Amino acid sequence: MALLYPWDTRLPALTGFSFSHAMTAPDRQKAATKPGLHPRNRHNKGYDFAALTAAVPDLTRFLVTTPAGTPSIDFAKPAAVKVLNRALLEMDYGVKNWDIPANYLCPPIPGRADVLHYLADLLAESNGGQIPRGDRLWALDIGIGANAAYPLIGHAEYGWSFLGVDTDVKALENVKRIVAANPGLQYAIDLRHQPVADNVFTGLLKAGEKFDLTLCNPPFHASAADTAAASQRKWKNLGKAHKGNPTPRNNFGGQSNELWYPGGEWAFLERMIEQSLPIGKRCLWFTSLVSKAENLRYAEAALAKLHPCDVRIIPMSQGQKQSRLVAWTFLSKAERASWRQSRW
Repeated sequence: MALLYPWDTRLPALTGFSFSHAMTAPDRQKAATKPGLHPRNRHNKGYDFAALTAAVPDLTRFLVTTPAGTPSIDFAKPAAVKVLNRALLEMDYGVKNWDIPANYLCPPIPGRADVLHYLADLLAESNGGQIPRGDRLWALDIGIGANAAYPLIGHAEYGWSFLGVDTDVKALENVKRIVAANPGLQYAIDLRHQPVADNVFTGLLKAGEKFDLTLCNPPFHASAADTAAASQRKWKNLGKAHKGNPTPRNNFGGQSNELWYPGGEWAFLERMIEQSLPIGKRCLWFTSLVSKAENLRYAEAALAKLHPCDVRIIPMSQGQKQSRLVAWTFLSKAERASWRQSRW
């Protein structure tokens, strides 16, 4: 299914690229009748707060009643979002004792799960339409953070193994704590410190290492000031902005390295794409979330310089939020088939 953007006049220059949706035909049909989260997403029907509070009773103190008379939480409160995440991870993914340090990024679990389901569909294209499952499949999580949402959900859903990488030692220490609290995860989640902040893939892989998938949530903003302004707008939209509070806290938290990067999301994407080429034959699919639609043009331009064998733009919708994944590979179709036979 071809995807059209306002800048599609540039697409002819991307010779040989495929801008196709990665969903299978049955999933596309389901998605057409149930817009929003991926058809396999466990959170498609909303939150079962009775079950969630039974799993994590602490969630009870954050419950509110909506104007429609249904239970919810105040999503403007970071503590409420954190406990909701703890309950979702425990009830739906079997993760015990999840927690993160104060002021670290606390991402929405349904959104993280959506990314993994769409990437599973992408991998299925190289596997006769069947999603590859099990610990022989290795995914590289660039910027695992303190929350480790991708590895925790990806292992629970598909049995995949993960290498989580971050520049923040404290974040990695927290993930170690989560892994230690959940027997079996020590065999599924490995961790590695990236000491050079400007390096994404450079100097990261060890001799002989290969990955079936890389995934990343690039920092959204270009500076601390941009981050504060975005948080102010969000709180205003939530009706929570107050005079005398020019820099309200982000309800999902986040350290500086999680929220901003010099040049913003497009600059991080450009660096990631450039650094993927030297290890191009050591990974089946490189992927990244792109939060801002206008940044796709920068990703396209960076990819056009490197001539990958295939590129995909995968749209996602989570409520009112529209997002997308960009995926690229330096392996030909024949090489992808050989990859599957030798690894899966």
